[in-house]
Amino acid sequence: MIRIVIADDHPVVRQGLRTFLDLQDDLTVVGEAGDGEQAVAMVQELQPDVLLLDLKMPVLDGHGALGKLSGGTTRVIVLTSVSDRSDVAPAMRAGAAGFLYKDVDPPALVQAVRAVHGGQVLLAPEAAEAMIGGNGSAPAPGP
Repeated sequence: MIRIVIADDHPVVRQGLRTFLDLQDDLTVVGEAGDGEQAVAMVQELQPDVLLLDLKMPVLDGHGALGKLSGGTTRVIVLTSVSDRSDVAPAMRAGAAGFLYKDVDPPALVQAVRAVHGGQVLLAPEAAEAMIGGNGSAPAPGP
């Protein structure tokens, strides 16, 4: 069973994700957090396998939470509605194992949770483009 914590400041998002994820035979949501500080405390207490983490939250944002959780065993998938490409690289450097946008299809989110739990790194296509230079091509090599 893959144990999940959801961190998002919108209750309707948390409840929707919980409802869908709990329908899966191999997934269970063990906690919900409404801000980054709650997320950090919950992860430290519950030791979930996967944390679904929004970036834009009160008290402590997702980037701050990632920084506090780096080096832990919980695999983190950033799940955000903000399409600011400048968020991708810092999140991945801080230890995120995945970066998805909230317009992801529910079955794809389930697959992402399973993949990240299994050790893979997963990026939404737009996030992957941001990581390799923003226009689909790799950055030019240095001198």
